[in-house]
Amino acid sequence: MKKLIIMSIFAMLSGLFPCQAIAGNNVVHPAEEFSMTLNIDNFKWTRQPESCVIKGDTIEVVTKPCTDLWQRTYYHFRNDNAPVFQMETEEKFFSFIVKTDFTESHHRFDQCGIVLYLDSDNWLKGSVEYENEEFQHLGSVVTNNGYSDWATTAIPAQVKTMWYRLSRREDDYCIECSQDGVRFTQMRVCHMHQGGGKIRFGIYACSPEQSSFKAVFTDMKLTECAWKAHDGQQPD
Repeated sequence: MKKLIIMSIFAMLSGLFPCQAIAGNNVVHPAEEFSMTLNIDNFKWTRQPESCVIKGDTIEVVTKPCTDLWQRTYYHFRNDNAPVFQMETEEKFFSFIVKTDFTESHHRFDQCGIVLYLDSDNWLKGSVEYENEEFQHLGSVVTNNGYSDWATTAIPAQVKTMWYRLSRREDDYCIECSQDGVRFTQMRVCHMHQGGGKIRFGIYACSPEQSSFKAVFTDMKLTECAWKAHDGQQPD
């Protein structure tokens, strides 16, 4: 009888808490289950680069001169002609990883990296922008409702490869970078006002001034969201 009572209580509790499966100290919510696959055939260009060659898992992009993404803030101009190569998804929780090689970048503002481009007024990107023979800018730009902001740090000009990881948690996003593809460092946490439904994300390369270079993208993959839910202060 005692055993039956214990089993009944356990069944009742299981019914009250159906959304949690405990593995060690981690709580997994069914809403975060991952079901995406990466197929290069699902990627589409928004504006074409000078050229693009896809060989296996390697994508080589040659930029056009005077191509860029920026909206209004500080500079008071609107640039919206950089080529972006993206796939669509409605998946709410995932991470996208890519390695970039910009060995041939040589002119001010030459850049390539990761992007989430919804439209001209709503997008984000993470990249390295060449400055001169001494340093370049590792940074991110987030554009919401037609205004861009730029967060950046200087790194040596000798750095010529960088990994990026873009993670989505509904309409919040995290951009990270890595020099070895293993240990990632946070660059940016942001909210996208128009980024709660179907989105497009992928890669981009551009040359805002009178230059052109070859950017190489490899090791693209999709994983379950590596940016875990906050485990501190509870939401208001």
